[in-house]
Amino acid sequence: MKGLTILLLAVSCAFAQKELPPGLYAVFNTSAGTITAKLYEKDTPVAVQNFVALAMGTKAWIDPETRKPVKRPLYDNITFHRINAEMIQSGDPTGKGTHNCGFTIRDEFLPGLRFDGPGKLAVANTGAPDSGGCQFFITYAPVPSWNGKYTIFGVVVEGQDVVSKIGRAPARDEKPIDPVKLLSVTIDRHGPEPKAKKKK
Repeated sequence: MKGLTILLLAVSCAFAQKELPPGLYAVFNTSAGTITAKLYEKDTPVAVQNFVALAMGTKAWIDPETRKPVKRPLYDNITFHRINAEMIQSGDPTGKGTHNCGFTIRDEFLPGLRFDGPGKLAVANTGAPDSGGCQFFITYAPVPSWNGKYTIFGVVVEGQDVVSKIGRAPARDEKPIDPVKLLSVTIDRHGPEPKAKKKK
């Protein structure tokens, strides 16, 4: 009986510590729970590198108070400032959704990356080409009308229920009444780094 108990404990621990497939992941630590997304580092390298650098504090962005460039983790202790029937949005240190972080990145639209289900991690933009920067959103519903309009650079692999929970919070005109906090974003590598392409 004792041996069976030990075996069951070992199995439960194995399930609790489920190893993610090799790849680069972003772990969103929020006041509503944890969301883990796999990043498409090979498919949308510009968006992924930008997001990772901002999360880790290695890329300069404009501080909204001093209006000067700073290098510190952008996604620490901010909010999900916008929610609607399709997605939750964050990435603005002012919580207003209007902050200019000081740069933009080019769009990366791929035919195979589509808003055909929940959990798509994408670059928010103004609607103009190549206008994305610091802000991002995560969907909790299919939105096919957004295909070719926003760069999808990852997909949620754990915590989609947290995304839905954040999206269902009371709001007025897409502004949550009591915004959920994004406490931090941790970047985790599982397995070896992908081999760099040889230059011709």
